[in-house]
Amino acid sequence: MKRFLLIILWLTLITPVYSQQTPTIGISDPRPETFAFTNATIYVDYNNVLKGATLLIKEGRIQAVGKNLSIPSGYHLKNLEGKTIYPSFIDPYTSYGLSEAKAYAGNSSSQATTAGQGNFDRAEDHPVNWNDALHPHYQAAEDFRVDNKAARQYREMGFGTVLSFRRDGIARGTSVLAALTDESSNKAVLRSPASAHYSFDKGTSPQNYPTSLMGSMALLRQTYYDARWYQRCGDKPFTDITLEAWNTNRRLPQIVEVEDKHSLLRADRLGDEFGIQYIIRGTGDEYQMIDQVKKTGAPLILPLDFPEAPSVQDPYQADQVSLQQLRHWEMAPAVFSSLDDHDVVFAITSQGHDAADGFMDNLRMAVRYGLPKEAALKALTHTPARLLRVDDQLGSLEQGKLASFIITSGDLFEPSATILENWVQGKAFVIQDMERPDPRGQYTLTVGETRYELNITGNPGQEQFELTRDGKQKIEVEGKVEEATLHLQIQIPEGRSLRLSGWKQDEQWQGTAWWSDGKREPWHARRESSADKQPQKKEKSGQPGLISKMTFPFMAYGFEEKPVQKDYLITNATVWTNEERGIVRGLDVLVRDGKIRQVGKDLRARDAVAIDGTGKHLTSGVIDEHSHIAITGGTNEFSHAITSEVRIKDVLDPEDINIYRQLSGGVTAAQLLHGSANPVGGQSAIIKHRWGATADELLIEGATQFLKHALGENVKQSRLPASVSSRYPQSRMGVEAIIRDAYMQARDYEEDWDDYNSLSDEEQKRSLMPRRNLRMEALADVLNGKSFITCHSYVQSETNMIMNLAEDFGIRAHTLIHNTEGYKIADKLKAHGVYASNLPDWWAYKFEVYDAIPYNTALQTREGIVSAIHSDNAELARRLNQEAAKTVKPCRPAKASYRPFIPTTLSWLAGLTRRLQKR
Repeated sequence: MKRFLLIILWLTLITPVYSQQTPTIGISDPRPETFAFTNATIYVDYNNVLKGATLLIKEGRIQAVGKNLSIPSGYHLKNLEGKTIYPSFIDPYTSYGLSEAKAYAGNSSSQATTAGQGNFDRAEDHPVNWNDALHPHYQAAEDFRVDNKAARQYREMGFGTVLSFRRDGIARGTSVLAALTDESSNKAVLRSPASAHYSFDKGTSPQNYPTSLMGSMALLRQTYYDARWYQRCGDKPFTDITLEAWNTNRRLPQIVEVEDKHSLLRADRLGDEFGIQYIIRGTGDEYQMIDQVKKTGAPLILPLDFPEAPSVQDPYQADQVSLQQLRHWEMAPAVFSSLDDHDVVFAITSQGHDAADGFMDNLRMAVRYGLPKEAALKALTHTPARLLRVDDQLGSLEQGKLASFIITSGDLFEPSATILENWVQGKAFVIQDMERPDPRGQYTLTVGETRYELNITGNPGQEQFELTRDGKQKIEVEGKVEEATLHLQIQIPEGRSLRLSGWKQDEQWQGTAWWSDGKREPWHARRESSADKQPQKKEKSGQPGLISKMTFPFMAYGFEEKPVQKDYLITNATVWTNEERGIVRGLDVLVRDGKIRQVGKDLRARDAVAIDGTGKHLTSGVIDEHSHIAITGGTNEFSHAITSEVRIKDVLDPEDINIYRQLSGGVTAAQLLHGSANPVGGQSAIIKHRWGATADELLIEGATQFLKHALGENVKQSRLPASVSSRYPQSRMGVEAIIRDAYMQARDYEEDWDDYNSLSDEEQKRSLMPRRNLRMEALADVLNGKSFITCHSYVQSETNMIMNLAEDFGIRAHTLIHNTEGYKIADKLKAHGVYASNLPDWWAYKFEVYDAIPYNTALQTREGIVSAIHSDNAELARRLNQEAAKTVKPCRPAKASYRPFIPTTLSWLAGLTRRLQKR
C-alpha cells in the first residue's frame, strides 16, 4: 500500500511537467483567465438571441451563457451594456500563413501550355504520381506559420478562425484549420489535416498535360480510378505516395474550386461518378442557374466579391460591355438571397478582400438585396463550422466551445456598427477602444457668435468631416478624434483660420478655439442626429430595385421562360422529304412529342399548334457533322499525341452565342469534335441546338460515339518552330506508327481484362486486377464497335494509310473529315465502306490541300459514297445550306473525274500572270 501511494505521489508531481508544451521563461502565472461579459445582446447562434445576457469564459472556453447567471468569484467583470456579442466568423477558403507555390525554374506553367512544348516527365524525383499537377500528399501543416499582419486584417473583418490551404494544382493537398491568434503556430492550428482540395487548374506544374479543361477533368477521373485500383490491388508493383494520400484524404471534407456555374455542374457530375459530395467554391453567378445548382445538393463557398460598375463614359468602351455583364453587375449582390430562398447551403469567404471596409460593405449590400441577417450570420459561423466538421468547437457560443467571439457596437449589419474587440480562444484583440466616443453624427457647431453645420461620417477611427455655413457655403476642414478629444482645423473663406480642441460632454463637444491672430473663444458642438439616423449614402454598385429579368441563357436573346415541347401541325407546305418522294408541294406535317408522326394531306389535330405553311418550304433540320462551337476550356488537348480519354461532353458551353446564330441558319444538330492537334484526340459529343438548355440537355441521348483521329501537318507539327515542336511524332510515318501502337496497346489491354474476368479465385483476382485505363478504354471501344473513327485527313496517301490500318484491326475508318483528295481514290473509299465529310471549296491555305477541287463531293456521291458537307467554322455554319449549294454546280464529264486537277486558285493566278505578261 505504501508503494502504491508513492507511485501516485510521483505521478502527481510529474503531471504538470508534461502538461506544459513549452518551458516557462521567467516568472510563471498559473492563474486562469476568467471573464464575465454582462448586460450584452448575445447571439448564441445565428437563430438564438439573448438580450441583457451574460457570457462566462475561462481558460479559452465558454463556461456558460444566459440571463441572470450567477457570476463566480474571481471573474473579471466587463459591462457590455449597449454592445452585441456574436460568434466569431470562420473563413473556409484562405491561404493564410502559407508560402506561395513556385513554378519550377526554367519552365513555367504558362510556357508549358503551348502546343507541343513542355515536359512530359514529373519534375520531382520522389515516389509520386506521374503528373506534377497532382500533389494530394502536400500537407499545409508542414508549411504553416502564424502571420500576425494577415491575422490582424482577418480579425478586423470579424474572423477568428480560417481554413488555410495552398491554391496550386488540380489536387492541392490538405489544409489546416487555424485560429487567428498571435500565439505559436502549434497553438494556432486547431485541426490538421482539415480538408482536401481540388480544382481544374494545373497551377505551377511545368508538365504539358493537361492543357485543357477536358484534360483536367480526364486527369481527375483517371486518378480516382488509379487510387481505387491502388487501394484494392494486392501486390502493388510500385509505391505511389500520391495515390496513398489521395485515398487517405477521402475521409476529409472534399472542396473543389470552379470558375463558373457550368463548371460547378461539371464538378458535381464528377463527384457523383465516384460517390463524393463536393463542397464547391463558386464564383457568385449561381443565381443564373439556381434550379440546377439546387439539384446538385452541393454546399457552396462563395466570395463577397461583387463586380464593379463597367465603365461606359467612352462610347467605344461602352460598346464592348455586353448585356450579360450589365445584368451580372446589377444582379450579383442578390446571389445570396437567391440561394437562401432555394434552401441551398452556403458559406461565405472573405477571399477578394484584404480590408474590413470592403468586406463589411458587401456583406451589408447582400443583406439589402434580400439576404436575411440570420442567414448571413449562419453563412459566416454555423455553416462553415458544420462543413468542416468542427461545429462541436466553433460556430456558436455554447458551453464547452472555444471562446471565439466578437464584440460590436450594435447590430453588425447596420452601417453604423463597428467591431470593437475580437476574442480568439479567450484572448482579446482590440480593434477599437470601447471607451473611445463615437463622434459620428450631425452637429450644430458654435464658435463665439457664429454657427456652422458639422457632419462627421465614415468608420470609427477613419472619420470624415464636412463643414458648411448657412447650409450652403462649404468650408475647408480637417479633423481627428484621439481617445476622448476632438481636434478640428478650419480654413475660413475670409482668409482666417482657427483650431479647435475639445472634449465630450454628454451629447455635445466643447472646448476652446484659437484663431490665427491669437484670439481665443469658447466653442461647442451640439449633436442633432447620430450616425445610425443619418440617411445612407447611395451605394456605387446599385440598389436592390432590380430592373433585369432572369433569362435562359443569361445573356442576349435569352428566354424569360424556357421553351416547352408542344405539338404542331404545319399545313400546305412544300415538304422536302429526303426520301424517294423527293420534294412534294401542299403537304401537311404533324409533330407530336417531338417526333414527326404523320406526313400527308388534310391532316387534323385539334390540340396542336397550327402553322400555315402556304408558300413556305419545310425541310429536315440541317446537321453540321463537324463543328467546334459550344466548347469551353480548349478545343484541343495539345499535350500528348494520344489523348483518347478526354471527352467533349465534359466541357459543353450551352451559352455559346453560335448556337443561337446557327439556329437562325437552319442548323438544329451538330457533332462537336476535338481539334486536330493529336493523332488520336478526344471523344466527340453530338448535340441538339437547344438554346436556353443546360449542357446535359444539349446532348442527344443514345447518340453514336466517335473518337477523333487526325493526320498530316497538324499532328506532326510541321508548321511549328523547332524550338516549340518537341512531341513525337514529327513525320507522317510516325503518325501511322503511334496510332498503330495505340491500338495494339488497346488490344493488349482488352486481353488483360478478359484474362482477369476469367479468373475464379477471388484472391487471384484481387492481386492481379488490371489498372483501369481510360485512354485505352476509349480505343478498345472502337475495336469493339462501341465507338467509331472520325478522321481528319487531306492527302490520298494518308487516307489510304488510315483505311489499311483500320482493316488490320478488323475495323473501318468510319468517317473521313475534310477528305480533300477523296475524289482521287473514290473507288477505294467505296470498297472500304467509308463515309465522307467534306469541305466544299477550301483550298490553298496549306500545302497538303493544294489538290482540293470544288467537285470533290459530287464525284464521291456519284461513286455511291455517303457524303456530307460540314462547316468546321462557326461563321460558315450559319450558311451551311449555301455551302452545300456550291456542290450542286454541274460537274465535269465523268471520264475526266479522276484526272489530277489544277486547283482553281492556282489556275486563276496562272491566267492572271499570262494576261499581265501580254500587257
